Amino acid sequence: MLWYKSWLETRWRFVIGLGLLMLSAASTVVVYPQVVKLLPMASNVDLSGEIGRRVAESVELSRDYRGYVWSQWFRQNMTQLWTLFAVLLGTGGLLAQSAGGGALFTLSLPVSRNRLLGVRAATGLAELLVLAFIPSLLIAVLSPTVGQTYGAGNTLVHGACMFIGGAVFFSLAFLLSTVFSDVWRPLLIVLCVAIMLALSGHVFPDLARYSLFRVMSAEVYFRGGGLPCLVLTASTAVSVAMLYAATRNIARQDF
Repeated sequence: MLWYKSWLETRWRFVIGLGLLMLSAASTVVVYPQVVKLLPMASNVDLSGEIGRRVAESVELSRDYRGYVWSQWFRQNMTQLWTLFAVLLGTGGLLAQSAGGGALFTLSLPVSRNRLLGVRAATGLAELLVLAFIPSLLIAVLSPTVGQTYGAGNTLVHGACMFIGGAVFFSLAFLLSTVFSDVWRPLLIVLCVAIMLALSGHVFPDLARYSLFRVMSAEVYFRGGGLPCLVLTASTAVSVAMLYAATRNIARQDF
């Protein structure tokens, strides 16, 4: 019953996220032939400055299909959308339900608060796992329609990095949802944190190598450097710590 209740609470966020991610993945594949046609025109564009450097890098990556998929999908579209829905799935919970009286019904169930929080967190993480893999696997399936191939192995590696690294945003939203009694403050706080982390790599280039978004996009793996196992382990530890802190917060609440 707890699993079904958690599913009912998050199903529309999950379904909408899955639909948007799959549409974005499909469009990434479909527009590739048009991108290839436009590449020769890039030589006529002024590519000076930092913006020009990034455009030039994107152009060079797009000359190869694997580079194109990584730069347009894993580094940009998927990372941005997936982070948004990780935050959305992490918000809510007992405190948000207390405003409408739903928390009293939930707490009346013959289960501990730790189990309530554990099932809610596990449901959200399971949904995020699906969002990390299924849309990207769609790219591997659709690639032959544009005369290209994309290995499922690469998709699985990128999906794993997306899930493990991005779970930090879910866990932070989950933790803040045990502090604030509304949905909006945890949502806005975590989105602001995500934006600041994204901008810090541009403002402080030396910190870019430690960016969480770099881990989520598996940039080191894409560039031939293997998996960032140490950073992935650290991300897992941070996520677990925040989820544990969330259970302790709820345990101390007087409903």
